[in-house]
Amino acid sequence: MSYDDYVIAGLDIGTTKVCAVIGRVGEYESIDILGVGSSPSKGLRKGVVVNIESTVHSVASAIEKAELMAGIEIKSVFAGIAGGHITSRNSKGVVAVSTRSHEITPAEVERVIGAAKAIALPMEREVIHVLPHEFVVDSQEGIKDPVGMTGVRLEAEVHIVTGAMASAQNIVKSVNRGGYAVNDIVFEPLASALATLKDDEKELGVVLVDIGGGTADILVYQNGSIRHTGVISMGGNHVTNDISIGLRIPNQRAEEIKRKWGIALSEITDSEEMIEIPSLGGRKPAVMPRQVLAEIIEPRMEEILFLVRENLESKDIKDTLSGGVVITGGASLLEGTGKLAERIFEMPVRIGIPSGIGGLVEEVSSPEYATSVGLVLYGLSMKPEGFTDNRDAGLFSNIKRRMVGLFDEFF
Repeated sequence: MSYDDYVIAGLDIGTTKVCAVIGRVGEYESIDILGVGSSPSKGLRKGVVVNIESTVHSVASAIEKAELMAGIEIKSVFAGIAGGHITSRNSKGVVAVSTRSHEITPAEVERVIGAAKAIALPMEREVIHVLPHEFVVDSQEGIKDPVGMTGVRLEAEVHIVTGAMASAQNIVKSVNRGGYAVNDIVFEPLASALATLKDDEKELGVVLVDIGGGTADILVYQNGSIRHTGVISMGGNHVTNDISIGLRIPNQRAEEIKRKWGIALSEITDSEEMIEIPSLGGRKPAVMPRQVLAEIIEPRMEEILFLVRENLESKDIKDTLSGGVVITGGASLLEGTGKLAERIFEMPVRIGIPSGIGGLVEEVSSPEYATSVGLVLYGLSMKPEGFTDNRDAGLFSNIKRRMVGLFDEFF
């Protein structure tokens, strides 16, 4: 079977919507998008499953729509995970090179990464990702790939992402009950980074801010490696709730108004522009200045972005991000988000849109699809092992394979 026979599916199970993307591995290991499907998400809160049955329905609906567009059936997906339960930390591991010739082999690399991830964790938590920063061979620092080098002492610096076991299991259970297997679970901003960030940005130092419905996820690259991840438990749904309260309308109507008329910076609105607000009980719609809506939205968006800035400052990395800020996720579609972010971060900001793909590009050319497209690209980074069905695999049995794939992808 050649690579172009393989199909990969990504499933973004978000607080606001569930999105499925199906891609085929094309020539030169590229991805052609074949199908896209989305469904309202009714079983999650702040990225965590709170109702299995509702989540199962949303998952099945999104995948079936993607299958219909693609004209094929899938068996398994790469599923995203996010939420306030996600934590991360940096760690180091050291081993003696055990080969007789002192040549470092892939087995030695695997062993030192295993030593670095041997950290104490509560019973209810599990490692989701182990992301290498760099390696040190006999005090020689800054090595990206030590395989083939000679030395007696090998060190690894890694970034470890952990999550609540129950939250991960509930995501897998929801997908399984929908009739599909889970090849792997992936921290969502890691997937979004694969779809939106450029290599030169990663080298210079860049922060990705993925603002979804329930959370704002943070991922920082420095010198081409992931150095920090974080989660802010606030997102687009908080903006919707503010609109609902401010205009005294149901949340569903507030979401519609946000998508159609929402603007994150009141000073760029036309003071004379009017918008129509639907009323309840058959009454006539109300007419109000669009600037009033902007004045409701701006404080909440400002708060989210300030919390992200504080998170970066607490790690002393804000001033090392020469590549600036990339904002993606559904909330980044609000007009003026980029300008507001530039003011708060005091550095260049751009909106992240999926790139590096073929096929149905127009259908996914939006920040809303950054995570789901990134999950497909993540599957591609796993090589043939990532393309196949893994129905019988345990929840975290893919850690070893994932480390090898990520080593190839990020270096």
